[in-house]
Amino acid sequence: MTVSTLSVVPEAPVSGTAPCAEPDTHPSIPAWWRRSTDLRLQAVARAARSDYEAWLSHVKTAAACTRPVRLAGSMATVEVATGRVLSERHTADLPDGVIYKPCGNRRESVCPACSERYKRDAYQIVRAGLVGGKGVTEDVAVHPAVFPTFTAPSFGEVHARRVKRHSCLRRLDCDCRPEPCHARRDFAVCPHGVKLVCFARHATDDRCLGSPLCLDCYDYDAQAVWNLHAAELWRRTSITANRYIRRIAHQRGIPDRPVVTYDKTGKARTRWVSPVRLEFGKAAEMQRRAAIHLHCVVRLDGNDPDRPDTIVAPPTGFTAHDLVAAVDHAVAAVAFTTTPHPANPTGWPISWGDQILTKVITDGADGEVTHQQVAAYLAKYATKSTEVTGHTSNRLTEETIELYADPDGTHPQRLIAACWRLGSFRTNPEPPAPLGRKRRAEPAPAEPFGTLRSDPDCGGCTRYRMCPTCAAEQVAAADTARRTPAGPPASPYLKLRRWAHMLGFGGHFLTKSRRYSITFALLRDERITFRRTQTGGPERAEPVTEPTTLVVNFLTFVGAGWQTPADAMLANTSAALAREHAEAARQTLTTLAA
Repeated sequence: MTVSTLSVVPEAPVSGTAPCAEPDTHPSIPAWWRRSTDLRLQAVARAARSDYEAWLSHVKTAAACTRPVRLAGSMATVEVATGRVLSERHTADLPDGVIYKPCGNRRESVCPACSERYKRDAYQIVRAGLVGGKGVTEDVAVHPAVFPTFTAPSFGEVHARRVKRHSCLRRLDCDCRPEPCHARRDFAVCPHGVKLVCFARHATDDRCLGSPLCLDCYDYDAQAVWNLHAAELWRRTSITANRYIRRIAHQRGIPDRPVVTYDKTGKARTRWVSPVRLEFGKAAEMQRRAAIHLHCVVRLDGNDPDRPDTIVAPPTGFTAHDLVAAVDHAVAAVAFTTTPHPANPTGWPISWGDQILTKVITDGADGEVTHQQVAAYLAKYATKSTEVTGHTSNRLTEETIELYADPDGTHPQRLIAACWRLGSFRTNPEPPAPLGRKRRAEPAPAEPFGTLRSDPDCGGCTRYRMCPTCAAEQVAAADTARRTPAGPPASPYLKLRRWAHMLGFGGHFLTKSRRYSITFALLRDERITFRRTQTGGPERAEPVTEPTTLVVNFLTFVGAGWQTPADAMLANTSAALAREHAEAARQTLTTLAA
């Protein structure tokens, strides 16, 4: 018996989606009538059109997205050798006159479909750095690796759920009996008259978890500044850990390796590099108390100066215990004080909290955690944001800050108010950095694309009149110059206003070092190649080593979301049928294989 896994309807990236559409407003029609009768009429009208099948095929890639991006313009096929335009197609000839592209939002609360795809890609990236695959050598599976967890220091006592001994099989639905929250023999009272005691055994869904015992005693300024500097604290920690591993190599008689480079005058210079290096993968988790919590993967590699981009095995004698010692040393040694602020002229101390846990990654029976568990753990938190704190919003402005900030309100509202208040000062005495030099405009060639040349500024190769990389840098510099007034540069605390909706944290929720693993872009390119191979027929099955044509898109953003609620309903229904068909096929194949 043969069961096909190909979908007969547009495939959805994930399950559990609920696409929405831009509201179709008709002032003369009541809302309840528009939601029922008008929606059904629109769906029937769309399904009755002759181009319905073509429309379903057209929206296939974005069928399950909540708010797909609509693009309009033209697409040209250009011959690489000569730059001649072979063909050109306009989106006006397509259904709806636009191209639907998934929004690609990583947040699960914003778009479940795109976030699930992001989560799966994140899982593959983290897993490839631990066991290989996807272009990463499988030898990394024997490299020492650890899984440390970094927490923020205490800014005040909060309600917490602590379980000393777990008897549950799955921590996601843990029903173990927790310890009392803050049990004390003496009823300590804060200066504001609040008893700092709580005998409750909080459930996992208790809304008071993470909230301070006394809102007025909690140091919101310090927490907002710590969230802002968490990325800098992690950068210094990774540098300190690498230096510690290098000192261990010196103590064991493993010398540094020379690297000879030449400057513009031809003079040779020798620098010495460490024989070992640490590669990192990191995911940020927002705790219930609105403080950032980092989960990291630390892998030990060798360092070959002749092949700097190649992953090589570390020297013999290094174990995972050396990585644990490096992490412990970095956590204890790294600490700094922020720049002065009118609210705190001496600055705030930035360091890690006391609750640091480092586990060894191994697949053996004596291992503390496996690579599957680590990859799934980091991928899960890559799609989370501030939802656990009870606050979700877009970037805040002067018009919307009053809706979310309140110095006398809830825990998240007070933290947002602290971010907005601290981010209103400018205290940097240094002059602004000069802008890069402008390139002279070159005459436009007769053809759309010129000959392949090397750009003198960045060293890249391009066929355009102006290098796209240099043009993007000049546009960014000009945009920064327009936004920043003349005089001293903006204070780093101004970022607190920019990231007030993120409770002060402005870093990425999933990052990695360059040589740890593959990238999201590589996975996206492989996905595109696979789809084109599947839809192009047998003649497209073999990859082309030297492409002879180049597809150039001249597309413009025209909107976000489905054009009508009926389109959203039909696309979502089609995507749900595709998921059910694929799931049934997988279950049947699994049964037959067993």
